[in-house]
Amino acid sequence: MKKIVYHKFGNADVLEMTDTVIPEVSETTILIKVKAVSINPLDWKIRNGEMKLMSGSKFPRGTGIDFSGIVEATGSSIKNYKEGDEVYGLLDVFKGAALAEYIIAEEKDIATKPMGISFEQAAAAPVVGSAAIQLFDTLVNIQTGSEVLINGASGGIGMFAIQIAKTKGATITAVVSDGGLKAAKDWGSDFVINYRKEDVLKAGKLYDVVIDLSNQMSYSVAKKIMKTSSVYVHTAPGPKEIVSAFFISLFSPQKYKVLMLKPSQLYLKDLKRYIEAGLSVLVSKAYSFDSFKTAYAEAPKAHIVGKSVIRVN
Repeated sequence: MKKIVYHKFGNADVLEMTDTVIPEVSETTILIKVKAVSINPLDWKIRNGEMKLMSGSKFPRGTGIDFSGIVEATGSSIKNYKEGDEVYGLLDVFKGAALAEYIIAEEKDIATKPMGISFEQAAAAPVVGSAAIQLFDTLVNIQTGSEVLINGASGGIGMFAIQIAKTKGATITAVVSDGGLKAAKDWGSDFVINYRKEDVLKAGKLYDVVIDLSNQMSYSVAKKIMKTSSVYVHTAPGPKEIVSAFFISLFSPQKYKVLMLKPSQLYLKDLKRYIEAGLSVLVSKAYSFDSFKTAYAEAPKAHIVGKSVIRVN
């Protein structure tokens, strides 16, 4: 089978397609024929060596975290899935290796693919959808009428965060660039600000929740538009942000939270229900398997609206 690996840290040029044997199932694992794999910022942060403390430095390494596919074989103790089932899920966040024709997964890693969407859309959902669900499940308490600002709202997490927050009755202000205006409106934002033409800091509005998805609005900046008792969420924290969030939240009514994805099969099942109830999943670009280098070279600088994926089979 074909699998994408790399043998040293670096840009997309270190990626290569290799031939290897199809892995065999154990008693407790599932063999999946991969249909599509999503592209996430964490992919290139790990590949560039930015996450060594958490991902390690052992080579060769695979890439890709979330995927969709079809069950090919199951271990003897697997009762909830069988050959031919359509599934989606995510592998270990820091080890990945989903970008291959076949992968081995554990039952906790997957859920039945949502009905009514393509394999490409299903692959696009697990990481960013789980992050959005975790955000509102563990970090932010959204109520009817809560004023929520989402900065950098046109990407994957923003796509889900807008729609999920709307189901909870929040009033959403989305900050995007020109290319994300239509999508942010389509996803249900009440107000959409084009940051190239308007400064949200000067709009005279205060928010209960500020979610920064762009890594461009720090807590110290966001405080200017936060209510006295409010929450700021950083979704791409480094060690400095994690430490700052802990101490600031101890003493300030303007809380500082960090989102660190903790995958859960429950999130995948919740996500399935949201999608089948009508939540939109936008895949704005799909690459062929052979175009994997192009896909990973373009992703960090393309300002993709929604998600981009790689078709495998």
